[in-house]
Amino acid sequence: MNIYVGNLSYKASEDGLKELFEQHGSVDSVRIITDRNSGRSKGFAFVEMSDDDAEQAIEALNGQEFLGRPLSVNEARGKRENSRENSNSRRNYNR
Repeated sequence: MNIYVGNLSYKASEDGLKELFEQHGSVDSVRIITDRNSGRSKGFAFVEMSDDDAEQAIEALNGQEFLGRPLSVNEARGKRENSRENSNSRRNYNR
């Protein structure tokens, strides 16, 4: 399962996130999303874990403070789902 981690401190590292999530199971990968131009973190990341471990991690870590900020942790939604929601909200806004 792919997990979205938001409200991430700019000081966070992929190794630090991996350690945090490994407390709840095996971590397959961690990817902090960065700005293409500056290379600076955009404040969110994706963590991949098995489904059972991911559910436990989401429940345990959502709202937990990490490096001074409360994390927003939930199941990542697919790009297609996000783009559909964004186009619908734009359409409704323009009415």
